Amino acid sequence: MEHTSIPGTFLMCGVGNMYILITYDVSTETEAGKKRLRKVAQVCKDFGQRVQKSVFECSVNEAQFEQLKHRLLQCIDEKSDSLRIYRLREPPKKYIQEYGVNLTIDFDAPLVL
Repeated sequence: MEHTSIPGTFLMCGVGNMYILITYDVSTETEAGKKRLRKVAQVCKDFGQRVQKSVFECSVNEAQFEQLKHRLLQCIDEKSDSLRIYRLREPPKKYIQEYGVNLTIDFDAPLVL
């Protein structure tokens, strides 16, 4: 069985948010699987940033977390796909070490357009 993955998310903004890591592996053997993969990635993009193909980092409050989880569970097929959500220790800057390309964006920094 061939699997293709796309990353999870980490939205770092606001006091009282929890920092989560989302990983997934969606079977893409069928057109329906490819569609699920796109849906999962889009839901993750709505809540955070992609840090690897199937990994997103997010910073969400409790209500956003429940909404994110609900939307993701509606997208996947639990018989052929895998979804993992990890809550990370806070503050994330103390516990996360990054190396190489695609470093995390500081969502608390001013947005310059």
